[in-house]
Amino acid sequence: MANGSEVVHGFPHLDTVRAAITALHRRLSYDGVRAYDSSVPPADVAFADGDDLHLGAQRVARALVRQLRLPEARMIVSFREMHHAASVELTAGPEYFIELNDRFRRHRRDIGAALAHEITHVLLHRLGLEFDGTRDNEILTDTVTAYLGAGWLLLDAYREDEVSSQKLGYLTPEEFGYVLAKRALVFGEDPSVWFTSPQGYTAYTKGREQALRDGRQPPLSAAGWNGRRRYAKDRRHAVENPGPGRPGHGSQYAFEHAPGGGLRVSFPCPTCHQRIRVPVRGRVRARCGLCRTVLECDT
Repeated sequence: MANGSEVVHGFPHLDTVRAAITALHRRLSYDGVRAYDSSVPPADVAFADGDDLHLGAQRVARALVRQLRLPEARMIVSFREMHHAASVELTAGPEYFIELNDRFRRHRRDIGAALAHEITHVLLHRLGLEFDGTRDNEILTDTVTAYLGAGWLLLDAYREDEVSSQKLGYLTPEEFGYVLAKRALVFGEDPSVWFTSPQGYTAYTKGREQALRDGRQPPLSAAGWNGRRRYAKDRRHAVENPGPGRPGHGSQYAFEHAPGGGLRVSFPCPTCHQRIRVPVRGRVRARCGLCRTVLECDT
């Protein structure tokens, strides 16, 4: 788990984050994702300065194991000097060994955040879910941590002022906010009430704006006037110019001509980002086969 001194902002990893959300839905299925309908409560992962270091770390680890639905996974937590914030030894179990950076002896409020990321590594290891390359795999881990109800701890560990900064994980603060907001839209949850970090709260609001924007892209009926106008222009071009092609303007939809005639449009589901194909014939109601979201479209 990385711990960078210079905090990057914005959404540079958004494509990988969206791919991670899709991969998680495919691996767990609709019912599997729905089993994580509640986030880990702040009381279960609270760590007071007066708590015993090792007993407290074990207690928090057990709470996160329960949150991530890990069966028979005993976490043994130790502390040592290291470059990274934390690491985990992935074996067949039943015991897993997590090492935390010695600085967490002094910054105990962030132990839960570090453990959440490492225990998600254990979950992904058991699920056999991984991306190619260290960077993308760590982004997958951060995304899954947040989407399954433990990642608000990672965003709450983000703090920044004029003289110092701290951020855990590989996602930017705004990307953490984006994933948490995607989760909130699915489960009707408001994680913002748990943030003790003002910077974390601000990043969540920016991420939420991006998440809401996903649900306002054409051909969805909630698309704004500019998007609808652009979509109509691209649709007209597709009708007049048969053949494969993807419109520009940063659009995520694409038109294609069906084998039996007629025009279809494909676009990412705003919930799980799996691509959906529907006929171009005005107002259409579509249902995502992966996450079961019902979408009102104006094609």
